[in-house]
Amino acid sequence: MTGNKLRDKYYRRHSGWIGGLKEVQYATLMAEKPEKAMELAVKGMLAKNSLGSKQFTRLKVYRGAEHKNAAQKPEAWDKD
Repeated sequence: MTGNKLRDKYYRRHSGWIGGLKEVQYATLMAEKPEKAMELAVKGMLAKNSLGSKQFTRLKVYRGAEHKNAAQKPEAWDKD
């Protein structure tokens, strides 16, 4: 993030009840749940219809480099 977005940007959601607006500062979200911040960013880029909903269910975001969904075991290949 550039500029003051860590301080100025908020993610908001509403429970549906009166006074039910919940908001969290982006810096707090990145410190506590960085995978949630990435999911929200990707979800905002997807189509706002049933296709986008289906695509979002296939997204997997992990906090670290280790995860259980490693599909391949790459090996070095020499051109000799």
